[in-house]
Amino acid sequence: MKKYFIYTIVLAAFLLANISCSKDWLDINVDPNNPSSSVAPVSSRLPWIQHHYLYAQGTAGARAGFITQMLTYTYGTATHSMSAGWNPVAGVSTTPYQFFFVASAANLKDLEEKAMEEEAWHYVGAAKTIRALGFMLMVDWYGEMPYTEALGEAITPVFDDGKTIFEGCLQDIDEAIEYFNREQPVLATPLDKGDSWNNGDVNKWIKMCYGLKARWLNNLSKKTSIYDADEILSVLEKAPQSNADNTVIKHVDVAGDNVGDVLFSDPLMASIVFSNVGMNVNTLVTKWYEDLLVNFDGKTIEDPRANKLIPMAQFGTNKEYVRSKGVDMQSNIRMNNGPIVASYNATNEPLTSNGRTVAPHSYYINSADSERWGDTTFVSFRSDAVGYYKSPDDIYKWGDDRVASTSSFYSRPDAPNHFLCYHEMCFIKAEILFNKGDKAGAFQAYKQGVQAHIDLMNEKLSSYGNVNPSKSPMDQDDIENFMNNALGTAGDISLGKIMMQKFIALSFSQQNWNDMRRMDYSEDIYKGWGVPFEYYQTAQAQTKIPLGKDFRRIMQVSHEMNYNAENFRNSHPNAASDDIWSFPVWWDIAD
Repeated sequence: MKKYFIYTIVLAAFLLANISCSKDWLDINVDPNNPSSSVAPVSSRLPWIQHHYLYAQGTAGARAGFITQMLTYTYGTATHSMSAGWNPVAGVSTTPYQFFFVASAANLKDLEEKAMEEEAWHYVGAAKTIRALGFMLMVDWYGEMPYTEALGEAITPVFDDGKTIFEGCLQDIDEAIEYFNREQPVLATPLDKGDSWNNGDVNKWIKMCYGLKARWLNNLSKKTSIYDADEILSVLEKAPQSNADNTVIKHVDVAGDNVGDVLFSDPLMASIVFSNVGMNVNTLVTKWYEDLLVNFDGKTIEDPRANKLIPMAQFGTNKEYVRSKGVDMQSNIRMNNGPIVASYNATNEPLTSNGRTVAPHSYYINSADSERWGDTTFVSFRSDAVGYYKSPDDIYKWGDDRVASTSSFYSRPDAPNHFLCYHEMCFIKAEILFNKGDKAGAFQAYKQGVQAHIDLMNEKLSSYGNVNPSKSPMDQDDIENFMNNALGTAGDISLGKIMMQKFIALSFSQQNWNDMRRMDYSEDIYKGWGVPFEYYQTAQAQTKIPLGKDFRRIMQVSHEMNYNAENFRNSHPNAASDDIWSFPVWWDIAD
């Protein structure tokens, strides 16, 4: 497999690291126009490996949003639309695999060896962490994958089962913690010279590793023979204890960010969710996700995060900001060719559309189907961008300066990536304590998780000032009303409340799909959720996910099918079957 990979990032890393250091080039006895993998220092290697792993994870998280019904898509045969209808196609498979293996994992060995040479132990720890992260993503996504032979010289590496990979990832994360705890020699490259995630803060890396370990061990909840709740609680004591311990990866929207990623030509410094969701006018929010934010637990108390997580647009003569309605995935709307993306008459004159007169400065649906004319209530996640679109700011507007979409907290180009955070640890603790029968402890952890997420969002929102209702801090009175009156009490705490609040706090995260699979898509836990209506009307969807089964994994990528065919077929009894999508990955199988 290694021979398939070209070390594309080494050249880029070398050139970017030395673009203002031409004198240093003269000291290297290598042609600077053709640098080898031995030239780039660890501080240049790490950020590129981080970037490409992050793209793999961010893409998986965004695509999981369609499966879990946080997101939906205008009706059609586009990959995301098919996923939203539980009728998946091969196009959903490739990107997480490609970005992890081709541009991240293929360079980990060289990073680790280079770091070992100079005793830069913290870079060794980072390499092992990213290796664990990447292969665990492969387990979550595909189930089986080349692992023990994946990054060696084998052209057709054998596949390992999920158990082998899962256990290997846990071992890697333990070794990473060991290396982060080592003191580096004075001459070794400091981690802050190359770390784009935690700015060289080793303590944050260690807490992040323990947090990852807690997440992964909790994902074993169906493995009753090995699941150890007390061990997870012990691990949580070493994971983030407050928002100060979080690993939050910052992104920026700047005019110079137009170089483009080596694989996709997407911006390098912008949010991965922006690249996957914010660039698109066809991605919409669902009614189920909207209901979580406007009517949690049926109490009709609006979540202060609603205006921040659901896109808004300006309507009416007063240009009032109105939040998007959610698309009801339990209805037939998408079977009736909806929703259709709204058009807008930005001129001062009326226009005619399908025999209707459209007033100046008003929305309309460019369709003769009157059933679709109400689709103007849906607002996409589309964001503008200074870097990618060369716009003056990130607010997507019509030609008359009316706001077409504010986008949302996580889908703007400068959106933060809440990579591993305290709020997730709180929800893991709440789940465990609830299952132990400690309702008081579970409620306290659950409430701390919600508060921590609100506080973390407000840190970023406060940096905007008061641009519009979507890009402004949450009001403290609204926060207190929600926290005191919407979340319930220790007496009525439920696993469903914990998991649904966790879903909100982990928006755009692959972990939400992991959790839904662990909970078997239970409608007793995820109140109001249901398999998409169109799935039951579509024979092709039921071939891929037979009736009575659920969306459990992603089919293997075509690269393995075409170039590693024999090992691919041997990886799972149903590897080449149409219904592979419905077979659970290792940790999702109860024992």
